[in-house]
Amino acid sequence: MFLFFLFLFFLSSFFLFLFCGGIDNGPTLFQQNYQAFSDAKHAVLLAGGQQVQLVLDQQAAAGFGSKSKYLFGNTGMCIKLVPGYSAGTVTSFYLSSDGATHDELDFEFLGNVTGQPYILQTNVYAHGVGNREQRIYLWFDPTADFHCYSVNWNQNYVLFMVDNIPIRIFKNNQNLGVPYLNSQPMAVYSSLWDGSQWATDGGRIKIDWQYAPFIATYQGFNINGCLVQNNNIASCSSSQWAQAPAVTWHQTNQLKWVRGRYLIYNYCTDKVRYPTAPPEC
Repeated sequence: MFLFFLFLFFLSSFFLFLFCGGIDNGPTLFQQNYQAFSDAKHAVLLAGGQQVQLVLDQQAAAGFGSKSKYLFGNTGMCIKLVPGYSAGTVTSFYLSSDGATHDELDFEFLGNVTGQPYILQTNVYAHGVGNREQRIYLWFDPTADFHCYSVNWNQNYVLFMVDNIPIRIFKNNQNLGVPYLNSQPMAVYSSLWDGSQWATDGGRIKIDWQYAPFIATYQGFNINGCLVQNNNIASCSSSQWAQAPAVTWHQTNQLKWVRGRYLIYNYCTDKVRYPTAPPEC
């Protein structure tokens, strides 16, 4: 068991080194791939764009998004979450297309009172249909340092990862009549906002503005995916990014480890919402 955890630590450290800027040609700057949707007070560039802080206060939420859209890829973001009292806040990192029948892949970090853990909620929308929430606790303090959250999205599956450790897989089950995310280009977004109505203890604990401003810090702005130009998705459907590498034995064991120890909610087993489990379950 000790060797297993040591190996997990090694993989996490290696991924952080690669993804968060530890490469020979230097980190990708925020301005290269992203643009802020907030003013300079609520989206603060640091170190020339190597880091960005999103700032939530009573005046405004904060967010940014990619300049381009992609179809398939392996991309993510390294985030240091709001420290201390963060109840009611939602820090999100997600991919989304446009329109009522949009596709979307969500990481949503639900804040908590001081001393209580964050909850990480993931969700999948396919052709406008969501309600596929799963929730886990993290095995580290996500406010103490940067950790990287990413998705490997291809024609066969979406693999959600934390520090390159799989936490969830959503497979292409079109053969069961379940829509899949394989035709709508998505942009990459992040935001920090007031989710008091639902985020913490079902909305019973609200944001306390005496602790504002709430600040989340980001780095690692490279986007690895098939760039869609002029709405041409054909080239992406046959690209290397569309190809689905086999999920390895080691990844399968990591996924089982996370879900066995840290999974706290799974829509697939919610008999109140779904007396009959959805077909993809």
